[in-house]
Amino acid sequence: MTMSIEAQGLVKRYGKTRALDGLDVSAECGQVVAVLGPNGAGKTTFVRAVATLLRVDAGILRVAGHDVAADPGAVRRVIGLAGQFAAVEPAMTGRENLEMVARLFGLDRAAARRSTGAVLEQLGLEQDADRLARTYSGGMRRRLDLGASLVGSPRLLLLDEPTTGLDPRSRIELWRAIANLRDAGTDVLLTTQYLDEADRLASQIVIIDHGRAVATGSPAELKARIGGSVIELHVRDDHDLARVASVLRAAKDGAVQIEEPTRRVTVRVDSGREQLGSTLRSLDAAGIELEDISLRQPNLDEVFLALTDATAAAGATAA
Repeated sequence: MTMSIEAQGLVKRYGKTRALDGLDVSAECGQVVAVLGPNGAGKTTFVRAVATLLRVDAGILRVAGHDVAADPGAVRRVIGLAGQFAAVEPAMTGRENLEMVARLFGLDRAAARRSTGAVLEQLGLEQDADRLARTYSGGMRRRLDLGASLVGSPRLLLLDEPTTGLDPRSRIELWRAIANLRDAGTDVLLTTQYLDEADRLASQIVIIDHGRAVATGSPAELKARIGGSVIELHVRDDHDLARVASVLRAAKDGAVQIEEPTRRVTVRVDSGREQLGSTLRSLDAAGIELEDISLRQPNLDEVFLALTDATAAAGATAA
């Protein structure tokens, strides 16, 4: 089995803080692998280690079969990196930006033009290629930044929170571009704060917390891991939120979550159909009017919270 990334027991210390604390990650070729975790969990540190931008203090890290510590030059030749903010020159056209980067990769003028043309077409930017980058929308600038990482034809593309700050339409455009890259054979390592982004793009998800992997699997496998179902209700009157939460707490299975701005209340339960019926009867008896009620599978947000909360609780118990 060919692996794009193999990380075993990675440790990175900053003083007394361990940004990576024995992290293990394996990513097969031909996948989008999403790395999720709370702020400070070690996501960006891991990406920087894969990109050869920092050296780990312990552990083994291989990228496309190359040892990052022993041969960082070989690793750099097979990766592309796009950070959290678009790094394009606004006074140059989109085409000029990509041709400049291609030349920095060592391509001659003819090869740089060919690579630039292919990437512009791949990302849907060919019609706007000769406009100044400062006239691009936020989503177009992010796609252009993505293109700058692709003109060197990397085997592995590293994306560190690529849709941060984008509006919904621009996020969808970038998602489409990333999916096209995956379908064309580019391996992708993605960090993101958006759980729906990971659910949509990734075939494998690694959840890390306090520098360690706490769960790994496909989105479906992670959702099945916490089991049960979720009862979700939308109330008509804000004042009924507390009353609905009180009824749901009687289910005893999971913590009740209240979202006041959307007037939504959710709870995870073990026996979904039975408890949905009893919940409806209890709410009707209490005279509470609902706009909507549903029974569904846990989403990645709930999986993420369940797994990282369990890790935090275990750490507190150990302390």
